[in-house]
Amino acid sequence: MFSPTRSSREGKPSAAGSFAACGPLKSFVAIGDSFTEGLNDELRFDGRYRGWADRVAEGLVERQSIEYVRYANLAVRGRLSQDIVDEQVPVAVDLQPDLVTIGAGVNDALRRGFELDTVAGNLETAVRALRGSGAEVLIFAFGDPSRRSRILGTIAKRLSAYRSATLAIAEAYECPVVDFWGLARFDDERLWSADRLHLSPIGHQVTAEAVWEALGLGGPGWRAPAADPPRPGWTQRRAADAHWIATHAGPWIGRRARGVSSGAGITAKDPQYRVIHKQRGWDPQRESDT
Repeated sequence: MFSPTRSSREGKPSAAGSFAACGPLKSFVAIGDSFTEGLNDELRFDGRYRGWADRVAEGLVERQSIEYVRYANLAVRGRLSQDIVDEQVPVAVDLQPDLVTIGAGVNDALRRGFELDTVAGNLETAVRALRGSGAEVLIFAFGDPSRRSRILGTIAKRLSAYRSATLAIAEAYECPVVDFWGLARFDDERLWSADRLHLSPIGHQVTAEAVWEALGLGGPGWRAPAADPPRPGWTQRRAADAHWIATHAGPWIGRRARGVSSGAGITAKDPQYRVIHKQRGWDPQRESDT
């Protein structure tokens, strides 16, 4: 069974600790898969999805009362944990950010050949490299899919075990962690898009608020579930299930059978730093330095 290595416990980087002790976070890199790319959020200025990470970057400017934040998003839909270690972590290290977020592992859990030790080991490899570069690293422990979907609930045990490993890694490397497991807030169907796997615009906003809380820049209000979330009747749910299978589950299974990733041909939406200015939103020009 996976556990953080002895070296990870005894050799924590000197940069470990709360970000508040190190001053404002002025550069932020997001790595991962479709969750971090921002699928199914509203579209931004370039036609790509906005996503919770874009929202976090914008909030870092306002909530820290600083003039700008440099932001890069290297996440690409469909990427497995090994892809993220190989393709995204070295780029993130080279960018030398103050903050990195990692959201990875769900795509691995959806694969038949899921191996907990391998996926958790990839996460630790990523965290070790990024912490060693001096970055603050925030990681995610994902929620229990069985609370919303009987079909997705088939991977609940995998995600539960991966959550335990994630929390152990977060403790070993002194990383803030956003833990969604067991939260009733995400049982609200309005937080999810039609494919039932990716967040809706409301879900992306709630996730951004969760990240701000973990960084000490927000409160716990995002956790409170709606007083009376809508619940469709049995007939509506069965019709919605049939539509979901035809529109989303069927094509997904077809891609898996053909060995085609949803991220084939997709590139990172922000492979270099962009500058977000206070009360101005996105700077149209790419910036490579301050």
